[in-house]
Amino acid sequence: MKFTVFAAATAALCALATTSVAEPQAEVLHWWTSGGEAKSVAVLQQEFKDAGGTWTDMPVAGGGGDAAMTALRARVLSGNAPAAVQLKGPAIQEWYEEGVLSDISAVAEENGWADVLPEAIANHMKCEGHWCAAPVNVHRVDWIWANKKILEDNGIAMPTTWDEFNAAAEKLKAAGITPLAHGGQAWQDATVFETVVLGLGGAEFFQKALVDLDPEALGSDTMKAVFDQMRLLRGDVDANFSGRDWNLATAMVMNGEAAFQIMGDWAKGEFLAAGKVPGEDFLCASTPGEGYLYNVDSFAMFDVDGEDKEAGQALLAKLIVGPSFQKVFNLNKGSIPVRTDVSLDDFDMCAHTSSEEMASSSENGSLLPSYAHGMALRGAQSGAITDVVTAHFNSDMSSDDAVKMLVDAVAAVQ
Repeated sequence: MKFTVFAAATAALCALATTSVAEPQAEVLHWWTSGGEAKSVAVLQQEFKDAGGTWTDMPVAGGGGDAAMTALRARVLSGNAPAAVQLKGPAIQEWYEEGVLSDISAVAEENGWADVLPEAIANHMKCEGHWCAAPVNVHRVDWIWANKKILEDNGIAMPTTWDEFNAAAEKLKAAGITPLAHGGQAWQDATVFETVVLGLGGAEFFQKALVDLDPEALGSDTMKAVFDQMRLLRGDVDANFSGRDWNLATAMVMNGEAAFQIMGDWAKGEFLAAGKVPGEDFLCASTPGEGYLYNVDSFAMFDVDGEDKEAGQALLAKLIVGPSFQKVFNLNKGSIPVRTDVSLDDFDMCAHTSSEEMASSSENGSLLPSYAHGMALRGAQSGAITDVVTAHFNSDMSSDDAVKMLVDAVAAVQ
């Protein structure tokens, strides 16, 4: 009888232990759907699975994340938010203010995030002092990519000024080659625009115009020169650019259909996924001018019900900032690790350039958040600027009119 009672008690305890340990579950909403991006997110899925978790994938393609945010809004309004969502910059704070984000400070403190993350980037991940998001990487936005063979065949060096770029473009057009691969989508127009603002105006002007939204800077002669350069760039793209996805523009450079692309270093992920080698098949350099525009991918954790989902969030956050994922993911993605203690020995020349120039820009005050990629401004503010940029790029609007429209548009959302 004693044995029977003991056996029954043991079985009950085992059952209790089994049911009390929640299996980590995470539904993850993201917009990493292109070749290099999909390969990168698969790394995180596998690590999550290997750690005993169940991942439910919710990829939403298109619009540089715009379509994903529309899907997210619908999920939150229905009271069924995903556990983790690809978010960044001020958008994290906006969702926090709606009262729908979780506190993951326990994970951050247990794993010493404050000791290995740059302070400027860590601040983007905090909501009123506590951690609410996990950073994945650091992307540089102000890159220019080039087909090495096209440049060599036409005697062109990588441009270091916009005048040099314009001269190269004219030479390429005379040879029947499309100078600039571009996709006519609002966020891609904005990406090119902000690199021109930085290149022609410098870091201090960029800060005033696209971070502080200073009316004098927005309406200045320097901004008119920026729109003049944008008009020239509009003449450097092919006739079929409208609506083209960014990775298809990257493929144009890769396949020798165009010479250059101005795009963040996620473009490098596409080159690498196709087996291309930097320095041999393609070239990388910062766009003309001084400074560094950063874009940090991150995942915000939304309020969920259930120990299994809470355990999934904790596991996901731990893995995202873990040194193993930081290395493998960024080797695939084209970016550099957000952790300062991850070795770059296995990274390519472009990544080393990015890391070195990020450090130097941080020291001299020219490390700046990208407006085009949601790091500098809230949605209404960045949207107002981008609407003007796109309207100008797709019409015969003069630079004077574009500057006036820009000042008025920003004033309307202040």
